[in-house]
Amino acid sequence: MTAQPSASLLGFPPEARLLIVNADDFGLHPEVNEAVVRAIEDGVAASCSLMTPCPAAAHAMALLRDRPEIPFGVHLTLVCEQPGRPWGPLAPRALIPSLLDAAGGFPSFEDAPGVLARARLDEIEIEFRAQLHAVLDAGLEPSHLDWHCLADGGRADVFELTLELADEHGLAVRAWLEPSRELLRARGLPALDHDFLDSFALDVAGKAEAYARALRELPPGLSEWAVHPGLGGRASQAADPDGWRVRRGDYEFLTSPRARELLREEGITVLGYDEIRRAWTERRRGRSR
Repeated sequence: MTAQPSASLLGFPPEARLLIVNADDFGLHPEVNEAVVRAIEDGVAASCSLMTPCPAAAHAMALLRDRPEIPFGVHLTLVCEQPGRPWGPLAPRALIPSLLDAAGGFPSFEDAPGVLARARLDEIEIEFRAQLHAVLDAGLEPSHLDWHCLADGGRADVFELTLELADEHGLAVRAWLEPSRELLRARGLPALDHDFLDSFALDVAGKAEAYARALRELPPGLSEWAVHPGLGGRASQAADPDGWRVRRGDYEFLTSPRARELLREEGITVLGYDEIRRAWTERRRGRSR
């Protein structure tokens, strides 16, 4: 049986050019939070992903509380790539020893393969539930689940676990890699038709032109950009010396008139994960009949 095109599942003609623009790392620090909100309210981003263990997560949740129209997901994390501003688990450490480094926090991004090799699935579930419930207990309603620095969770069983959590709470799940996308298609769910774009993979020099070219060349079907806007002020530079230029470049393009003009000229429809969630909800209702 041939899978229905993702565009059709989302209510668009098959030839439509659809682009998810999701701002990752919401909660990292206040200047990132401000940039994410502006990129959605004044720019072309359409949803975001919140890292609940991060130092500015409470600030991010306060911004969301004042803006219930902003779709957001939970950016599930098991690593910390900023040793100068470390973050750790939300679950009790005694319950998740396989996820911790020697200092009792999340390991560095460079140790991600080691994390994946030793992490117990039951402990991952405990931590993921704690991160999800940080927003649910705050009275916020997420649209989806995704992962920080680990594409599709980094392991097939972690992806399946996340799907189960999403089903339990009526959420969508980001899927970037082809095995995961095939799994979603087999379940009649919309999945990306093309390789995703992670803004950290683009050169800082010439980024605006790279984005413009990507829009002009965007093929029909469903695509996704994971962007990382940041204001790039002194606080950002101190907290994120290796990444603030990436984030500033993203912010500048996403909030530029040129971005909107290109989308209009190219006839591209930008989606947030609230629209993906709605399609998943309709599919779940169909299965329950």
